[in-house]
Amino acid sequence: MKEFIIRLVYVEMLGHDASFGYIHAVKMTHDDSLLLKRTGYLAVTLFLNEDHDLIILIVNTIQKDLKSDNYLVVCAALNAVCKLINEETIPAVLPQVVELLGHSKEAVRKKAIMALHRFYQRSPSSVMHLVSNFRKLCDNDPGVMGATLCPLFDLIAVDANSYKDLVISFVSILKQVAERRLPKTYDYHQMPAPFIQIRLLKILALLGSGDRQASENMYTVVGDIFRKCDSTSNIGNAVLYECICCVSSIYPNPKLLEAAADVISRFLKSDSHNLKYMGIDALSRLIKISPEIAEQHQLAVIDCLEDPDDTLKRKTFELLYRMTKSSNVEVIVDRMIDYMISINDNHYKTEIASRCVELAEQFAPSNHWFIQTMNKVFEHAGDLVNSKVAHNLMRLIAEGFGEDDDTADCQLRSSAVESYLRIIGEPKLPSAFLQVICWVLGEYGTAGGKYSASYITGKLCDVAEAHSSNDTVKAYAVTALMKVYAFEIAAGRKVDMLPECQSLIEELSASHSTDLQQRAYELQAVVTLDAHAVEIIMPSDASCEDIEVDKNLSFLDSYVERSLEQGAQPYIPENERSGMINICNFRSQDQHDTSTHTLRFEAYELPKTSAPPRISPVSLAPSTELVPVPEPSYPVETHHVASVPSVSDTGSTELRLRLDGVQKKWGRPTYSSPASSSSDSTSLKAVNGVTQSDVSSTSTSRTRDSSYDSRSAQGEISSEKKKLAASLFGGPSKTEKRPSSTSHKVARSTSPAVEKSQGPKAVASSTTGVVSEKAAPLQPPPDLLDLGEPTVTSSAPSVDPFKQLEGLLDPTQATSAANYGAVDNTKAADIMSVYSEFPTSGQSSVIANPLPTNAGDANLIPGLSTTNKTGHAKGPNPRDALEKDALVRQMGVTPMSQNPNLFRDLLG
Repeated sequence: MKEFIIRLVYVEMLGHDASFGYIHAVKMTHDDSLLLKRTGYLAVTLFLNEDHDLIILIVNTIQKDLKSDNYLVVCAALNAVCKLINEETIPAVLPQVVELLGHSKEAVRKKAIMALHRFYQRSPSSVMHLVSNFRKLCDNDPGVMGATLCPLFDLIAVDANSYKDLVISFVSILKQVAERRLPKTYDYHQMPAPFIQIRLLKILALLGSGDRQASENMYTVVGDIFRKCDSTSNIGNAVLYECICCVSSIYPNPKLLEAAADVISRFLKSDSHNLKYMGIDALSRLIKISPEIAEQHQLAVIDCLEDPDDTLKRKTFELLYRMTKSSNVEVIVDRMIDYMISINDNHYKTEIASRCVELAEQFAPSNHWFIQTMNKVFEHAGDLVNSKVAHNLMRLIAEGFGEDDDTADCQLRSSAVESYLRIIGEPKLPSAFLQVICWVLGEYGTAGGKYSASYITGKLCDVAEAHSSNDTVKAYAVTALMKVYAFEIAAGRKVDMLPECQSLIEELSASHSTDLQQRAYELQAVVTLDAHAVEIIMPSDASCEDIEVDKNLSFLDSYVERSLEQGAQPYIPENERSGMINICNFRSQDQHDTSTHTLRFEAYELPKTSAPPRISPVSLAPSTELVPVPEPSYPVETHHVASVPSVSDTGSTELRLRLDGVQKKWGRPTYSSPASSSSDSTSLKAVNGVTQSDVSSTSTSRTRDSSYDSRSAQGEISSEKKKLAASLFGGPSKTEKRPSSTSHKVARSTSPAVEKSQGPKAVASSTTGVVSEKAAPLQPPPDLLDLGEPTVTSSAPSVDPFKQLEGLLDPTQATSAANYGAVDNTKAADIMSVYSEFPTSGQSSVIANPLPTNAGDANLIPGLSTTNKTGHAKGPNPRDALEKDALVRQMGVTPMSQNPNLFRDLLG
C-alpha cells in the first residue's frame, strides 16, 4: 500500500485525478508503523486541502500523534497541522500545539512555532492570546529563534509600535549572527546564518521607519554588515541588498547612504543581469532620500535602458519614472513612448501610457508639448488610455495657459486644430482620440478664420461616415456640426449645408438611437433660428465657463404663489414627508384610491387565521376551558338533561373541549345502528377519547390519525376500509346486534338511520385549573364508561347544550341515576376509584387500540351492559363524573396511558 500511495502522489504530480485513493492515504496515517504513518501524512498533505471532506477523519489521529512519545511522529503530525488544519478545527489541536512549545526536542519546538504562525495566518483571533510566546527570543536553539522571527515579522507589519521595545534584542541577535557566534552548521556559502540576517534586517526596517531613536540603535550593526559581508556570492549580495532596503526605510544616515551607494555601483557595473536588476531596484529606493545618487550612475542606467533583457529594461523605466523632473521629462517621456510603440503587451502598454500621461501632466514644460505628447499617446495606445485623460486634454485646450494672454491661447488652439486635421485622415484611430478631435474641431475649427466652415463640416461628416458603427463618435460629430453652424449663424454668415451633411442628418433622424435622433433634430432646429437666439443658446468659447445653478428654483416663486392662491396644496419637503404619519391629508381622494391599486414593495404580512364565530361564553366548570378544535358535531338527545352526543354523519367542524394534559376516561367501543362514515376525526380518537389538539399524543397515533384525516378529506377511503373502521371502532351496523350478558334489552329507535355510536368521554380540564372564559358551541362528549347501546330519538336537537351544562353545575338540580344492570352505582364508583391509584403528570397519551374490538368481546366484563328502562340518560351521573374528575386531578393521578397493561388487566 505504501508503494501504491507513492505512485498516487506521482499521478497527482502529473496532473491526473487520483481522488479514488485519498481514503487509503488517510487510513495509512492511522498505522502504528512510523514509516507508514509518515508516508500517510506526506500523502494527505499533498492530496488534501484544508476544506476537504476527509479532513475530519484525521483530526483525531493528529491529536493522538501530537501526544506521542516519539518526536518523529509528533513532527509528522505538526507538518500535517500546518497544511490541513482550518479555522474551524484550530481549537481542537491548539492546546496540544501550545504544550509542544516546551518540548525537549528543538525540531518539535520549531515546528510548533511554525504551526502557531500558520494559525495566525488562518485566524489571527485564535492565537492573539499567545503573542507573548512569540516575543520570547531566548530559545537556546538558533533554529527555533529563527522560526520565531517569521510570526514576529507579520505582527510587526500590522502594529510596529507595540514591538519597539524589542529593537535592542533584535540588534543584539543580529550582531551575534554577524560576528559568527552561531554554530558552523548555520553557515551557508561561508555566510553566517544569512536567512536569519535577512529576516532581522526586514524587521529592523519596519521598526526604524520614521523613528530616529530606534534607527540610531541600528546604525552600528548595519554598517558592520556592509563592511564584513562577502559580495562574491549570491547570498552575500542578497544580504547587502537587504541592508540597502533597510537603510532606505530607517531614519537617514549619511555614512550608511554612502556605503549603500558603493554597493549599488558594484551591482550596476556587474556583468550579471540579476545584479544589475538588484542595482536598479536599490537605486530606485534610494533616490527618494537622496536624488543626487542617481546622477552618479546615469551612464549605467542608460546602458540598462538599452539592454536586450526586457525585464531589466522595464525595471529601468520604473527607475526613470521615479527620477523624472521638469528638466528631463521630455527625454524620459519620449523614450517611454518609443518603448510603448515597440511592445505588444497590452497590459504593460497600458501601464506605460498611464505613466506617460501622468508625467506629462505633472512636468509638462509647455502646453504645446503636452498636446503633442497626448496625441502620440492616444495614437499609439488607442483605447487603452483612461477616458479621464481625454477630458483633461479637452479642458487644457479650452482653458489655455490660464493667463490673460489671449494670443497664446489662440495659438495653442490653432496648433491643436492643425495637428488634428492632419491626423483625422489616418485609419484606425481610437474612439477616445476621435472624440477629442471632434470636440476641438467643433469648438475652434473656424475660430481663427484659417479654415472655412464647409471644410470643417466636411471633415466631420467624413469622420461620422467612417465610423458608422460607433454611436459615440457620431454623436460627437453631429454636436460639432451643430456648433460650427451655430457659430456661423451667430456671426451673421450664410450657412450652406453640404449635401453629405444633409444626408447624414436625414439618416440620423431615423436612427434607432434616441440620442442620435435628438441631436439630429436639434441641429435642424438650430439652423432655422435667428442669430440672436443662436448666440444665446450656444455662445462661442464658453465651454469652461462656470454654470450658475439656482438650487432654490427662485424663478418659479411667482408660479408657486399663483398656484397656492388658486387652492393648490403646498409642497412638503422629502425629509418632512418621510416622518409624517398620515400623508393622506395632502392627497385627494382620487389619488388615494389610485395608490391602493399600485405595486406594493413592503414585505408580505403573515397570514391571519380566520376567527370562528363568537358565541357568548359559558363557564362550564372551574377547571374547564372551551377552545376551537376541529371535531365532528354531535346531535343532542333533547329529552335528557345531560345531553348525550352521537357521531354525526357530516364532516362539519365545531368547537370541542380542549383536553390537553387531562386525565382521560377509557371505555369499550359500542356497536350501534347505521352511523357516520367519514369525518374529520377518526374512530380511533373516539375510542381513546383523545382530541386532535392533544399535544401529548404518541407519535404512532398522531401519524395514523393525520394520515387518516388526509385520506378522508381527499375522499380516498374505500368502502372496505370504511367497513373495517366501523367494525373496529364502533361504526354503523344495520344487521347485527350485540349480545347482552344480562336479561335487559336496549330500547331501539323507530328510525334506524339516525342511530349513532356513542363514545365515552368526560369533560376534563387543563392542569392549571384556571377558569377559562372562552366559549364554543359544544355538546358534552359521550361517557367512555357507558358501554351500553344508546337510545336515540330521530328528532333534531332543540335544547341549548349550554343550558344543560349550566344545569349540571347547579347544585340544587336533581340528576337521574344511571342503570348499570347487574352493576350498581357503587360498583361504577369502584371502577372510577381505580384511577386514583396512579399519580398523574398532567399529560395524556394515546394507547393504540387498548380494548378488544370484536363484537363478542363486549361482554368480557360481566354486568357492564346497561338498559335504559326509565328513559333517562344512560351512564353515570354527569355531575358526579365532573366532581370525580376534579377530585382525581387534585389528588395527582397518572393517566392510564402510562400503564396500559394494568388497564387491560383491570378490564379482563
